[in-house]
Amino acid sequence: MSRAVLAHVASRWSPAILLQLQGGEKRYSQLRSRIGGVSEKMLAQTLRDLERDGLVLRTSYPVLPPHVVYALTGLGKACADYVTALVHWLDENVHALERARRSYGSGT
Repeated sequence: MSRAVLAHVASRWSPAILLQLQGGEKRYSQLRSRIGGVSEKMLAQTLRDLERDGLVLRTSYPVLPPHVVYALTGLGKACADYVTALVHWLDENVHALERARRSYGSGT
């Protein structure tokens, strides 16, 4: 179970979705425009996976046209905090990581 959830959280688009939803609820179209390069299919699938895992809440309002918003659950907020910490760590260490990759590739 934990491996399946980790696979969802560590997927290509989940971190970006979690980070976007940290700022509050968003509509599908807002997420799509703020997350560059994600297809409609992948955004919908990733949101579904995160919703199934209890990290994202989908709320549909019965109005015309339909109004659907996505928000983080309590679990999702806690998870997004860890994802944010990892992103900050990567930003702080990107140069060291790049040096390690170059060093590994050169055989030295």
